[in-house]
Amino acid sequence: MTVIIGVDPHKATHTAVAIDGDERPIARLQVVADRCQTQRLLAWAAPFGEDRRWAIESADGLGKFLAQQLLAAGEYVVDVPPLLSARVRLLGATKASKNDPNDALATAVAGLRHGGLRSARLDDHVAVIRLLVGRYDDVVSLRTQAACRLHVMLRELVAGGAPRRLSADRAAKVLRSVRPAGPAEIERKRLAGELLADVRRLDREIAAARARVTDAVANSGTSLLELHGVGPIVAAFILGHVGDPARFATPERFAAYNGTAPIEASSGPVKRHRLNPRGNRKLNHAIHMAAVTQVRHDTPGRAYYKRKLAEGKSRKEALRALKRRISDVVWRQLQIDLGRR
Repeated sequence: MTVIIGVDPHKATHTAVAIDGDERPIARLQVVADRCQTQRLLAWAAPFGEDRRWAIESADGLGKFLAQQLLAAGEYVVDVPPLLSARVRLLGATKASKNDPNDALATAVAGLRHGGLRSARLDDHVAVIRLLVGRYDDVVSLRTQAACRLHVMLRELVAGGAPRRLSADRAAKVLRSVRPAGPAEIERKRLAGELLADVRRLDREIAAARARVTDAVANSGTSLLELHGVGPIVAAFILGHVGDPARFATPERFAAYNGTAPIEASSGPVKRHRLNPRGNRKLNHAIHMAAVTQVRHDTPGRAYYKRKLAEGKSRKEALRALKRRISDVVWRQLQIDLGRR
């Protein structure tokens, strides 16, 4: 008999409920989230046999550390989305109240009844790429914030402000020309200097993060770099946010996940499609950057884009059509990479 153990993870504690094949609870345990959490859970689960399976709510989020520990111990773990466990709990006949044991029970039932759940995997080079590209993205965002604040200060110090595309050297040149006339302007110039120092520091961090991402993508051996418009950063976003390409059996599923599959918005005889705001937006942005790059250069993608314009599509509609086409090509390359492993 296979026992399913549902786990509702939290920062301070983890609640586990074991059920049999008829969804009957067998045992329950709550452990403190500390260095001994995995040993206590495994000792408690030992009587359930080696065929036991663990269903962890948000195994790639709040429950990631616990899931990785169980995988390292040789356990089988599936990832249960929080929305799915919530639906199971709300549809339950007697366990609809919101508490940790009921959440763990609903997670276990979801792990038992839903065969399409993703199996959790130990972190590999893809996890490294996602961490690195996440750091790169964060540093770029911080640099943008610092540059915007510097723009505000310079606008209050110089008539007309500074140019929109503001490099650190250009901002320094503008700042050197400022001759403050009062205490407020003196303080503004001092703060502008501190923001300029932040921009310079973040420029260095962006360059370092980009170099690490480039090395990680090169070491992965991915064929995505063969596609026009896909450089190391775009490839890193794709690899990091796709994870295991095997979970997308068809290019249509991949397009639905990345948001390039348009949503039908037809009315009567008029058949139209509109932008899909759902899906993984980071992955969608990576494909968007590849599409924009192809349109700017003499590529088959640009020819396809112009053909759509000639058919009466708007620029946005033509670009969305190109993104959908690029999504299919990216899916094929990911499947090629999967076959090489």
